Amino acid sequence: MEFIILFITILFVSILQITIPFLVKRNVVFGVTIPYEHAQDPKIMQYKKRYALITAIISVIVLIGFLIWSQVNTLQQPKLVLTGSILPFVILFTSMILYFFFHYKLSKLKREEDWYSNIRQVHVTDLRARAKDEMLSSFVHLIPMVITATLILLSANLFEQLPNQIPIHWGADGQPDAFTDKSWISVLNLPFILLIMQAMFLAINIFTKRSGIKIQAGNVTSSTLRQLRLRKYSSWFLFLTNILITILFSFLQLNLLYDQLFSDRWLLFFPFGFLFVMLIGALVLAVKVGSVDSDLEGKGITGQTNEQESVDEDKYWKGGIFYFNPHDPSIFVEKRFSIGWTLNFANPIGYVVVFLPVIIILILSFTL
Repeated sequence: MEFIILFITILFVSILQITIPFLVKRNVVFGVTIPYEHAQDPKIMQYKKRYALITAIISVIVLIGFLIWSQVNTLQQPKLVLTGSILPFVILFTSMILYFFFHYKLSKLKREEDWYSNIRQVHVTDLRARAKDEMLSSFVHLIPMVITATLILLSANLFEQLPNQIPIHWGADGQPDAFTDKSWISVLNLPFILLIMQAMFLAINIFTKRSGIKIQAGNVTSSTLRQLRLRKYSSWFLFLTNILITILFSFLQLNLLYDQLFSDRWLLFFPFGFLFVMLIGALVLAVKVGSVDSDLEGKGITGQTNEQESVDEDKYWKGGIFYFNPHDPSIFVEKRFSIGWTLNFANPIGYVVVFLPVIIILILSFTL
């Protein structure tokens, strides 16, 4: 079971990295803004295909190597899980090296060709788009927080009945493999961490709803639809993540409060089930968003004009990945090389929303 889950995870990461150049916006290639009229430029398409081919070759080598290695060796579970967990990062690391290589190549090509010299650059705003926004209400994220509050009260009520040794870490099989002395911190640590994560999800949803809907002047129709889909499906994915993490942490906390409440089979199923559902959710998000205003759209650009384009914002994107624009009030913006959102690192609120909860969670973890 562990091998199958790990193999599927590596395969999923591989497919996503191979297809990324064809899922991102047509006017952003390897983190570089280009006019829509050059979206099918032979050199640009060649860069995309080379990236996909090299990434595919590396992915196949990793997958076949992992399969052969696991079959010819009698492996203990921890070693298998550790290796299988590292391999997706190997693919991610190599694909990022390729990304920066082609980012440099395309940036150079853009400068040499001077694509924006005769194009009027404008900002486009459509107030009607906000009325069509179907993002989930932030209210729904209060539901799992109520569950966690109930879990905290239950844990406090059963504190005196708990054993003197409290599990603080669980292995790949779902079994506890590290313990600490019973205290209020050790007993309530998991639900407190969960509550902080839920608060972070709530804040992310709130500020994502407030972010601007960035419409491309060279492709108004499809770019508007892409933004609306990104907002809608990413909000559902965020809520799904919140619910799954709540279930996982509640499962672990209840098993702490009521010894042997769940069988070993359930202890193994929950972590891998969580991972599997998350992978499916990420795939749906990538397809739903990436099928619009991209090479996957399968049709000509609608609402296109070669006379004007949106303002070239490459100067605000460091390496095409990190967005730093003090003039943009948005805290979250669409990623340039992947599907989803990234921070506007020039807005200090983003640090409070994302990094402060992480710091608090690390502090709570190291106090045990």
